[in-house]
Amino acid sequence: MMNLLEINKRIKQRPPFQMIERVTALEENKSATGIKCVSVNEPHFSGHFPDAPIMPGVLLIESAAQLCSLVISPEQADENKLYVLLKVKDFKFIRPVIPGDRLEITVEVTRATAAAYEFSAVVSVDGTVKAKGSLMFTSMDKEQVYA
Repeated sequence: MMNLLEINKRIKQRPPFQMIERVTALEENKSATGIKCVSVNEPHFSGHFPDAPIMPGVLLIESAAQLCSLVISPEQADENKLYVLLKVKDFKFIRPVIPGDRLEITVEVTRATAAAYEFSAVVSVDGTVKAKGSLMFTSMDKEQVYA
């Protein structure tokens, strides 16, 4: 549904911090499924952990967060605002993610108000859930971020 170049038009993150490489399903303001291919060449693996590389949980959350940002309709986006992560709730890391894994990330809006969006997120590899939880975002004026 969206390749890397199309994704780049909608999100601000870039390698090595861009986590979503393909979107396979997208229903604006409702849900999305995306892909992240985990490579041993990613910089965090040199220190986490050198003899047994495991993808840091915070990067699994970031992967889901980037996919969530694609769900919010671009028509609702305001150039003077940023959607920022407000809350991570009940995120569980069930099994480690290792180099060679192909993450399938699914996010779904569970609540949307003028003040915030809340999503449920599931990260799977070959049908096995590796992590899951919920993420909440709010919008801020860009000026407030650097004030």
